[in-house]
Amino acid sequence: MPRQPSRSTSWSIASCPRSRSSPRPAARTTPKATSWPWASPSPSPTPSASSSTPPTSCDRLAPVPDIVATLRAAGCVFAEEEAELILAAADTPEQLAAMVGRRAAGEPLEQVVGWAEFCGLRIAVDPGVFVPRRRTEFLVEQAREVTPVGAVVVDLCCGTGALGRALSAAAPVGALHAADLDPAAVACARRNLAEAATVHQGDLFDALPAELRGRVDVLLANVPYVPTAEIALLPTEARDHEARLALDGGSDGLAVLRRVAAGAGDWLRPGGHLLFETSERQVARAVAVVTTAGLTATVAVDEDLDATVVLAAR
Repeated sequence: MPRQPSRSTSWSIASCPRSRSSPRPAARTTPKATSWPWASPSPSPTPSASSSTPPTSCDRLAPVPDIVATLRAAGCVFAEEEAELILAAADTPEQLAAMVGRRAAGEPLEQVVGWAEFCGLRIAVDPGVFVPRRRTEFLVEQAREVTPVGAVVVDLCCGTGALGRALSAAAPVGALHAADLDPAAVACARRNLAEAATVHQGDLFDALPAELRGRVDVLLANVPYVPTAEIALLPTEARDHEARLALDGGSDGLAVLRRVAAGAGDWLRPGGHLLFETSERQVARAVAVVTTAGLTATVAVDEDLDATVVLAAR
């Protein structure tokens, strides 16, 4: 199970969130030896412990204890908090029942309620779209440090567009482009980024306008890095409810990274940076990939978030 970030007082979901002692079948959890830092959704849309949800018509028809019991029976560790969030998101009793059923069946909470908190922002999350992970906030922090005033930023493999939006909120970005191959992710990113960015659909750099070539200051690439053979070991929230192309990193987990690294030099300006997340066990090979592509790599680690980020400069 991904470790909980110690710097945050808000709760977050791991795998359902289900504990390793959950009565759920073992296939629903990832053994520690093969776990991946971003294998399951972690940045829950979370209220503070002192927050309260205004009563709604749904409250009277489906009391909180009943919802909590249903979620707890499904193996959800933070059943009380999840019940509050689902109640707040539901507009009708029918919608409430459907949302509780989806969550109890293992769909990520963020997809059920339609949003996730990321870098203090509320990010829309549609069904089937990769849920932004709390640990990936560290990638945004690293990107902020190398983002010049008026920067041209590209968010590749953008998913919801969370990285690009968060960096734009934290740094003096001049132009933002985002791209993803998944049509559902592109639609979601367009909602999240609105007028702040141009969102393109296509395969990596093929999606970008040619005029960006050689002009990109910061290239964010949240590439998938789980080896194909280990997809089956992921928690059901990721394995069954997020796009396979957002999870599958090829035979060794580095296939997509190799393609990004091979093209990055043509799109980055001199002094520009490619930033991506990887796992502790893959970092040496990931560094070798970008070094072979002619980039200069440094590694940043946040042990509290269990996050490893590679910065590769042209």
